[in-house]
Amino acid sequence: MAYLVFEDGTTFEGEAFGDWMKSNPTVAEREVVFNTSMSGYQEMVTDLSYAGQILVLTQPQIGNYGWHHEENEADKTRLQGLIVRELSQGEGSLHAEGSLEDYCLKHNVQGLRGVDTRALTRYLREFGTLPGVMVETRDVGLAFWVNSRDSHEIKEKDEHWVYRSTVKEAYEIPGSGPLLAVLDFGAKRNIIRNLQQRGFRIMVFPAGSSPEEILRHHPSGVVLSNGPGDPEELTECVATVRSLYDKLPVLGICLGHQLLALAAGGETYKLPYGHRGGNHPVIDIRSGKATMTAQNHGYAVQEESLAGSGFQVTLRNLNDGTVEGMEHHTYPILSVQFHPEGAPGPEENSEIFDQFKKLVEKNLTRKGRT
Repeated sequence: MAYLVFEDGTTFEGEAFGDWMKSNPTVAEREVVFNTSMSGYQEMVTDLSYAGQILVLTQPQIGNYGWHHEENEADKTRLQGLIVRELSQGEGSLHAEGSLEDYCLKHNVQGLRGVDTRALTRYLREFGTLPGVMVETRDVGLAFWVNSRDSHEIKEKDEHWVYRSTVKEAYEIPGSGPLLAVLDFGAKRNIIRNLQQRGFRIMVFPAGSSPEEILRHHPSGVVLSNGPGDPEELTECVATVRSLYDKLPVLGICLGHQLLALAAGGETYKLPYGHRGGNHPVIDIRSGKATMTAQNHGYAVQEESLAGSGFQVTLRNLNDGTVEGMEHHTYPILSVQFHPEGAPGPEENSEIFDQFKKLVEKNLTRKGRT
């Protein structure tokens, strides 16, 4: 048996799977979050926005169609734990190259199966996103929290998960259209695919790239990708965005949306338990059109802080009223808090990429470029 233990002593029991031997042998607290999507476990496990977290999947049967590497959203995972009710091996799934358990074992992900994920999700909804520890002995987990409370040592902050998720070097993806710079904070492949489908040539840059490095390549626009963690801790990235957003058309997605708000002088705040799933309704304030969106974030933009920033709120979450999209009054900038590329989740919002393409083309025409 193995356990997920919270600081208040609440414990959830399950059976260990995946990598409990090669992964970090030191017990470490990780943020525990849940996703309500009915399918798409591959995309979620390889979504780098989950870096540093323990993910609970509310769909009771997971792994039933095996593992297909072409559906990965990244060539790595930074997920620290995966918790499911029933783990299937995906037997009989056509073209499966392995199982979810195989992937977790190979990529150092600790897993728990046989957990009452319904009760666990209700616990998180009641008390909010909380840190937990995954341990093979319950007493070890309880002792960890006692020792943490008793310790008065000042711990140095670990490197932000964005810098552990981003690419190490810039690289180019050929295309016949204008060059786009993608600032990779943990970008999903389906964002890149959507940009490729619209003919763009793409250069992907590490999160720590300077404005000078990016502008030296003369891109026609900038895409700020999704990514993990607290946006307010990314002061270097905020400064880079601030230097870029008045120079080129910009599209911000998820974390990129939050960084745009911070760069303009706005603020962000942590949501009680975040938005993670494929059925979050969003309304366009201007047209009244509502769509279902895929979401994966724990922070949101503080709407009141946008006063005087030049940004106007264009999209709003119908469940809790949070900011889901912005556009700038002066500059060709738009951003969304949700994932217009889906993967997993609805793809009915992919028109965001078309809107951005029009912004890029209009800006090029204005400058007399093609």
